[in-house]
Amino acid sequence: MVNPLVIILLVFIGFFLAYRYYSGYIKNVLGEDDSRPTPAVEICDDKDYCPSNPLVVFSHHFASIAGAGPILGPTMALAFGYMPTLFWIFLGTIFIGAVHDYTSLFVSMREKGRSMAEVAGTTLGRAGYLLFVLFTLFMIVLVTSAFLGLTATALSSLVPVSAIGVDPAKTALKVITHEGTQKVVIGGIASTSVIIITLFSPLIGYLLYRRRANVYLVALLAIAVGVVSVIVGMSHPVMLNPKVWMVIISIYVLFAAGIPVWIILQPRDFTNAFLLYGGLALLFLGALLGGFGGLTTQAPAYNIAYGVEKLGLLWPFLFITVACGAISGFHSLVAGGTSSKQVARESHARKVGYGGMILEGILATLVVVAVATGIGYDIYKQIVWPTKGANVILGFSLGMGGLLEKSLGIPIVIGTVFGILMLEGFIITTLDTAVRLNRYLFEELWSFIFKEVPPLFKTFWFNSGLSVLVMFYLGYTNAYTVIWPIFGSANQLLSGLALIAVSTWLAYRGKPSWFTVLPAAFMMCTTLMALYKLLVTRYLPTHNYPLVVTDIALMVLALAVIVLAVKRYFDFKKASPAVEAAK
Repeated sequence: MVNPLVIILLVFIGFFLAYRYYSGYIKNVLGEDDSRPTPAVEICDDKDYCPSNPLVVFSHHFASIAGAGPILGPTMALAFGYMPTLFWIFLGTIFIGAVHDYTSLFVSMREKGRSMAEVAGTTLGRAGYLLFVLFTLFMIVLVTSAFLGLTATALSSLVPVSAIGVDPAKTALKVITHEGTQKVVIGGIASTSVIIITLFSPLIGYLLYRRRANVYLVALLAIAVGVVSVIVGMSHPVMLNPKVWMVIISIYVLFAAGIPVWIILQPRDFTNAFLLYGGLALLFLGALLGGFGGLTTQAPAYNIAYGVEKLGLLWPFLFITVACGAISGFHSLVAGGTSSKQVARESHARKVGYGGMILEGILATLVVVAVATGIGYDIYKQIVWPTKGANVILGFSLGMGGLLEKSLGIPIVIGTVFGILMLEGFIITTLDTAVRLNRYLFEELWSFIFKEVPPLFKTFWFNSGLSVLVMFYLGYTNAYTVIWPIFGSANQLLSGLALIAVSTWLAYRGKPSWFTVLPAAFMMCTTLMALYKLLVTRYLPTHNYPLVVTDIALMVLALAVIVLAVKRYFDFKKASPAVEAAK
């Protein structure tokens, strides 16, 4: 058993030193220069390109990249024990995840806000561009499919009253009888909150971007909206079937993908970020004060055999299960798709990119601490890894509720509700951003394929609709627990491809690239092995042909990019041209 205070101090000190020194080295290699106009300033169209306050950009970026990944991934990975999980979160964040996010964002900015696929095209040629686009399309479909199922599950979550220690006759929360058991409608509270925050987003966007109101005053309004949405949700929870939520969310993101970012995407992220910041603060205080109070972990430090039984071999499955908590290829899509079009100065990229991933690593660490200390390990296994009916969201939420009750005296029901709310807004935010990114990629793909793009293929209705239909099909026909492993593999594989693209970009300019090449090599080996294992041990034996095809396609595309990139990389290193005009 370990005091959580020890974990927090070691991890936080390491993260601080990494931001201070390691990201400073990378900044110097990249050649950060605030005298160069960023794409947001140079192209500014108030739709996609929009120079923004760094606090707003950071909130949007962090809300988009955080999602459910750094919460659910570490919660599931705790099956291996908390030490292997923390070890990967710590080292992965510093040397791979934060490097990936920062360099992807910076390179996209230097390339006029282009996507990583387009960046790959500048160094790998037309073949590399096409391969990257196709791979990314597969990847985003898996992201949206997994998160669609997660969203629907969370918004309809019911928790037995016994699990959170409330009296059905006295609580102000909505209690129903479900399958013979009295349960609290916790997901309905989050549903109401998400609806209210979304409805108020245009007002907040109007104040920020049209009235140019003081960002701190608008932040107070956003916080008030978030608080009121929870209060209203507790008395008027929205209760819908998960399948109904899938339909509603799919229709919503279809429209949201074509609306200017300042109307819903940015302001809702701005509001949601404060909920996540509040959750982070509570988790931190809970772990800190709990540590001073003598609280210790209840989960085992190492439980490799159980983890192998539930997830697969420690390598590669620990690394793809933690997913966004240490490294995520999806972050490069956010960086090159929306964030690079909003950063007003090059110096902000380090704060948004490297700093955003450090904060995500902190979140993942606090999640492990909460679940490892907040509930008994037997309860964890019953909720997260039952024979059927897994509820990872509830596992984390109860862990948070238990931690806050033990350390701060907050009733477990309040902490559990807050845990659900931390997830909700950000899962939907990720869906918004992902479908918008898919829209961009389809537009790029048609321009590559057709000499004269048909008018229909230029419309956001067609491109967003295609993204939503595929997302809905996979999400509706597969449980998120089935999609998560291949999503994690594809996600990490994309991070390796993005690091390859950055490495060739650096090599072309004669700059050092070891800090991107080494992480790229590790992630490619890890994720290709995971995809192979999933194919031969899960998808082929169960005849899940959509995922068989997806798995094989991902491996073929990735290998093709690797072969092409290795050749171009060594060509550049050998020639070592001094491309001053590109600097």
